Amino acid sequence: MRRRVPADRSGGGPVNVGKIAAGFIVIVSLIGGAFLYYTQVYAYYQPVAFQPGAEIMLTPVAGDAPEPIIAEDVTGIDGESSPIRFRACFKTPMTLAMLSETYRIYDKAEPLNAPGWFDCFDAAAIGAALEKGEAVAFLSQANIHPGVDRVVAVFPDGRAYAWHQLNDSLED
Repeated sequence: MRRRVPADRSGGGPVNVGKIAAGFIVIVSLIGGAFLYYTQVYAYYQPVAFQPGAEIMLTPVAGDAPEPIIAEDVTGIDGESSPIRFRACFKTPMTLAMLSETYRIYDKAEPLNAPGWFDCFDAAAIGAALEKGEAVAFLSQANIHPGVDRVVAVFPDGRAYAWHQLNDSLED
C-alpha cells in the first residue's frame, strides 16, 4: 500500500503568485475607478467668471439679440470639454409677470444634472417645478454653441437657474 504524502500548505509556490496578481489587479482597478470618478465629477469643471452687469441674458419677444437682466448672487460652473456642462444659480428681483411679457418662453426646457458638489443646482427639483408650472423657463441665448441653447428657469420668489441644453437645430 502506498502512503499518501500530505500537500504542502506552507503558502509557497504558485498560490502566492496568484494572490499577488489578484491583489495587484484589484488595486489598479480601484485607482483607475477613483481617477475616472474624479475626472467626470471634478476635473473638467471650473467656476465661471461673469461680467458685472451682463451676467445673465434673456432673448426678448421682439428681437433676437439677448439682453442682460438684473441678476444677483450669480454662481456658475462650466467645462471646455462639453458645451452642455454650463450651470448657474442666481436671484433676480424681476417678477415672473414682467419677464413673461418681455422675454421668450422656452417650451422644451429640461434641466441637466449638475455635479453633486454644485449643490445650488437641483435639476430634478427645477424640472418638476417647470412641469407643475411653479417656474417658467426662458430662452437666454439660442445656439450659444452650435445645436445648444442657454435656458433660464425663474421661480416666483426670484430664485433662478441657467443651463445649456441641446436644441433641434442639428437634427435631420
